[in-house]
Amino acid sequence: MQTWYECKVKYMKLDQSGMEQNVNDNYLIDAVSFTDAETRIFEIMKEITRGDFQVVNIRKSNITEVVSKNDGEWWYKAKINLVTIDEEKGKERKITNYILVMANDIHDALKQLDEGLSYMLVPYATTAIQLSTIADVFPYIPGEHVKPEPQYTQAVKPSMPEPEEIEEEFEETEEVWSGEDDEEDQNEDIDSEEDTEE
Repeated sequence: MQTWYECKVKYMKLDQSGMEQNVNDNYLIDAVSFTDAETRIFEIMKEITRGDFQVVNIRKSNITEVVSKNDGEWWYKAKINLVTIDEEKGKERKITNYILVMANDIHDALKQLDEGLSYMLVPYATTAIQLSTIADVFPYIPGEHVKPEPQYTQAVKPSMPEPEEIEEEFEETEEVWSGEDDEEDQNEDIDSEEDTEE
C-alpha cells in the first residue's frame, strides 16, 4: 500500500504571460517516511525549478489512492465510505477513504472515480468531492532516478476555477513536519556551545 506525503514548496514560477511570481504549491509524494519525502521533493524541485526554493511543510496525507487520466486538467479530492465485515467480531465496519482524481471538472471527476474504483468488490458511496490544492503528483517508481515527468505530471495550468463543492471540509491528518523545527534545534545547539565556552 502506498503512503502519500503532501509537500508545500515556495518558489518562483513563470505564469502564462511569462512573468515570474512567488507561489506556494502543494505536491503529493509517494514515500516511505518523512525523511524519504523530504529527499524526494528536494530532488524533484531541483529538476523543475531554476532558482531557489523552500520546502515549507511536509505532512502525511490522508489520501489512500490516486486515480489519473492523461488529459485531465485538475486534481479533485473525493471522500468515499464503504462497509466491510470484521470476520473476527462478525460485525460490519465502516471505512472512510480519500481518493485523488484527475479530471476536467467535477462531473468528469465523479465519472473517473467510478471507473478507477470499478475493481472494488464491495459497494461504496461518494459523500464529498471538491477541487484539491495539489499541483502535481509524484508516485514512486523503484529503480528509476527521480524525474519531474511522472505519469501524472501536468504542464503549467491556467488560473484555478471556482471549485464546485458537495462538502466543504475534509478531515486532516495530525502528523506534520516543518522546516522551522530544524532551525529551532540549531539555535538551541548554538546557545549550548556559547554557555560551555563561558
